[in-house]
Amino acid sequence: MPQRGEDFRTIWLKPDDPKVVQIIDQRLLPHEYRVHDLRSWEDGLVAIADMYVRGAPLIGATAAWSLYLAAVTSGEPERAVRAAAAALLKSRPTAVNLRWAVDRILAIVDRHRGDAALAALIRADAQAICDEDIEISRGIGKHGVALLEAISSRKGGATVNVLTHCNAGSLATINWGTATAPIYFAQQQGIDVHVWVDETRPRNQGSQLTAWELATNDVPHTLIVDNAGGHLMQHGEVDIVITGTDRTTRCGDVANKIGTYLKALAAADNNIPFYVALPSTTIDWQSRDGIEEIPIEQRDPAEVRDIYGLCDGKPVRVRTTTEDTPISNFAFDVTPARLVTGLITERGICEASEAGLLGLFPEMAAS
Repeated sequence: MPQRGEDFRTIWLKPDDPKVVQIIDQRLLPHEYRVHDLRSWEDGLVAIADMYVRGAPLIGATAAWSLYLAAVTSGEPERAVRAAAAALLKSRPTAVNLRWAVDRILAIVDRHRGDAALAALIRADAQAICDEDIEISRGIGKHGVALLEAISSRKGGATVNVLTHCNAGSLATINWGTATAPIYFAQQQGIDVHVWVDETRPRNQGSQLTAWELATNDVPHTLIVDNAGGHLMQHGEVDIVITGTDRTTRCGDVANKIGTYLKALAAADNNIPFYVALPSTTIDWQSRDGIEEIPIEQRDPAEVRDIYGLCDGKPVRVRTTTEDTPISNFAFDVTPARLVTGLITERGICEASEAGLLGLFPEMAAS
């Protein structure tokens, strides 16, 4: 299993075949590490919709590379890219990076109509999206680690206990991660840090992805059931909560994996800082009220009904309910800005508000 280092990537062009994009099949983790080939934009669509790839930044990058595959495998690249873009936009409605990446590639198509080099231009921008995301995550780590440094200093060097929800690690981005980036930077600086990892039902991104990633990088951590967070906070076992985000409004409301809102409520009740690691690519500058305006994806009830794991060394799915049990599977919830202590971005940390975000991103004032 590869460690998260400078050379780690979650999506890349196959070295010996420029018509194949490769990803990590995250559905199989932590029990099997398998590289999966994307040979068409339809493969990319399946990878996004069926959660081979997860995390807003990686979803956006996968969409960009899928549009490259549409162009490079078609005799009519412009038509193919536009058709693929329309289909990709329907696959995961909550994560704003998907539309951001698709719109960015479509802008290239608009500027280079009839250009024989269109596929090469899209390839270059898909790679640029990935390279930029790495630097964004690195920036989040550099700014966010100051929060952990301050806690460590206040505690006289004792362990800093971070609670996180879902997966916002390297596997959710291209490298470094969002919520995990400050943790990795703290580890490099010798800060004693420990992570409480929410299992994050129903897809168990915490237990299957975050825990695996932290273990491979020797970060001390403990897996907990989702509903244990409040108990730990009441007993002084959590110093700070850091989560990621799939979409954040210009006024600071945060959409993240279902259950994030409950963590924010518990943190507020126990006077524990609740921070969101926020790549600027996940800001929806057109939305103000997250509860009213952010579309919340509802996914297959089978994700709640079934659990994936190992039995006698073999991967199995086990049904935990009767076949006819009615199931609701909301994938995300919205945490109001008033419950967010601050937003950690690649440009710095700000309050969760329009003024706070525009203080770091003044060029978006007129958007």
